[in-house]
Amino acid sequence: MTEPAVHEPQFVPSPGCPPPHPAPRTPTLVLPPDSCDAHCHILGPADVFPYAADRTFTPLDAPKDQLRALHAHLGLSRAVVVQSSCYGHDHAVLLDALAHGGGRLRGVALVGESTTRSEIEELHRAGVRAFRLNFLPHLRTPPTRAEIDSVLERVDGLGWAAQLHVRGEDIPALGPVVSALPGRVVVDHIGRVDLAAGRDSPALRGLYALLDSGQVWVKVSGVDRISRQGPPYADAVALAASLVAYAPERVVWGTDYPHVNITGEAPDDGLLVDLVERIAPDPAHLRRLMVDNPVELFDFAPPTRADPFDSPPAH
Repeated sequence: MTEPAVHEPQFVPSPGCPPPHPAPRTPTLVLPPDSCDAHCHILGPADVFPYAADRTFTPLDAPKDQLRALHAHLGLSRAVVVQSSCYGHDHAVLLDALAHGGGRLRGVALVGESTTRSEIEELHRAGVRAFRLNFLPHLRTPPTRAEIDSVLERVDGLGWAAQLHVRGEDIPALGPVVSALPGRVVVDHIGRVDLAAGRDSPALRGLYALLDSGQVWVKVSGVDRISRQGPPYADAVALAASLVAYAPERVVWGTDYPHVNITGEAPDDGLLVDLVERIAPDPAHLRRLMVDNPVELFDFAPPTRADPFDSPPAH
């Protein structure tokens, strides 16, 4: 793997924000062409894109050149960059990445009361195709129904998906929230379910019920977050595989790089890629997971350039 440029940290990182794995392995799995990392973050450099003063955590820098080098190493040519809550509603770092994406990046925004319609339209032109609602208490106070309605009014007519970041214990109560959302809904990181509660837990029954609605998609990312066994995360991989088999047309996968707000060391992203073969052992399901489903969910156009970050913005 080509070493990315080293950026000196501008802030002391919070606990739970370790450095990325120092030497991710080269995956043995050769991914299909146009495979997509459907959940990753770009952070910093903080001297160019400062973190929000009211952030709840401080990460290490993980700028776009670092992510580009990782994707080249892993065999990924598309990516969905999710706005991190440590930036709040300042999307400058996301807009910069999308401007250099050559059409191979899409974005997920954080829309707030201060976000204007003109800013949202700028985000849409740049390649944003979803907004994220954070329900995790370590990131913010969960949004009220009035706040959700305000977001929906601001993004009306753009066809954006709603991305829900929730705890497993909150999934059984998500039905009214989902029914209030007019379009496709994406549940992040397998709903962050507690595997200790078993495969018949209310959280997992609720997750399958949401899939049965036909409106909900699941990101089978974050196996390292929910596993109780450690690498290679067999317990979480088995659950992810069952979700892919259950609804192969409504699942996507991502690295979750650079792995903020975790316990312990950052996972090996090369291992995470190799686990995709266990998550989607059927080649047809693997292609849907990595290529076709991200195209449908995030409105990807056919790629036109070899490098997803260094190409100049289209005019």
